[in-house]
Amino acid sequence: MAKQQTESWIPTRQQLLAAQDTTIPDLLRPGLAVVFVGINPGLYSAAIQHHFGRPGNRFWPALHLGGFTPRLFTPFEERDLLDLDYGITNIVARASAAADELTTDELRAGGRVLERKLRRFQPRCVALLGVGAYRGAFQKPKAKVGPQTETLGGRRLWILPNPSGLNAHYQLAALGKMFAQLRAAVTANDKTDEREST
Repeated sequence: MAKQQTESWIPTRQQLLAAQDTTIPDLLRPGLAVVFVGINPGLYSAAIQHHFGRPGNRFWPALHLGGFTPRLFTPFEERDLLDLDYGITNIVARASAAADELTTDELRAGGRVLERKLRRFQPRCVALLGVGAYRGAFQKPKAKVGPQTETLGGRRLWILPNPSGLNAHYQLAALGKMFAQLRAAVTANDKTDEREST
């Protein structure tokens, strides 16, 4: 596998077109505090080989506003998340120009793969970014944003809004607050687990 570039660059139109149906390596290791789960990579992200790569995607600013990162990271610094105990994967691995190109069958198949992945890597919490995708992938038509009563792959589950710039329902400040709520819950759960283990 080629080494990922860590310096920002902008893909050409040809590179974007060539990224259709390609994949991006997961950013995972066992026992992470939180694994963030996107719907699937966009063409821009796939072309640069970094998650949430498109300018205008609010994932990285929301992560910072929520207190997960000490400063605003760029997609090209994504591997630094592992040092902070966070990871990234997707429901569906293949890149597309828009998430609505994915079929229900594809989402459901991706959901099964995701559950196996989560059972293997056992993060303490899963944050799925996109309530509509969650509803489709896991046949939960009434799911809402926030903490869930059910688990995913045996892990605690939160659903957060899709941070795409196309999601006009949530402005960046609101996304930041929701990410902060998740971080506070994860921190509180970690402290409870520490007390119970001593």
